[in-house]
Amino acid sequence: MQPIGPINALYPTPTTLVGAVVNGKPNFITIAHIGIMTLNHISLGIHKSHYTNAGIKENEAFSVCLPSEALMVQTDYCGIMTGKKTDKAAIFDVFYGELETAPMIRECPVCMECRLERIVDFAEHDVFVGEVVQTHVHPDVLKEGKIDIARVNPLLFDMASKHYWALGERLGQCWGEGKKLKRKTELRGNN
Repeated sequence: MQPIGPINALYPTPTTLVGAVVNGKPNFITIAHIGIMTLNHISLGIHKSHYTNAGIKENEAFSVCLPSEALMVQTDYCGIMTGKKTDKAAIFDVFYGELETAPMIRECPVCMECRLERIVDFAEHDVFVGEVVQTHVHPDVLKEGKIDIARVNPLLFDMASKHYWALGERLGQCWGEGKKLKRKTELRGNN
């Protein structure tokens, strides 16, 4: 192994479109610095300079929409344009759910409404932690009542290459593949 410095190597991550109402209007920003805090909590790391932060703080709500590969151009556009000068919501069919200040995008196959729980203050970033209060999905991405990630076709982001990526093939069953090794080690232990 070769050391390369303190580089976050957890990419790729899903690219998301985060929605908030800012100055009375829906706005969306492209965010890939997201995290799962608990089964019902999401974190977003957003640079303090971004326009969207004020709306999240004021309304204590935001959405996290998962664009598919088909929305790569629109998603990238929302990442390079500022809501201060551009109505990015105009390129989407915007809708609202339970939270009236968490705009969502109908073209995204999965959208989550989040209520802000706390803000972690870093020198250059606000980390917003929100509780998912409702999830909206296109029926065609469901399989047996659950979200099928292959049908979502999420757009993935990699910081090292600065490229978008696609999801690969399914490799195995979680909480199942390790049982093969467990059986082998148990057999060795009996010898």
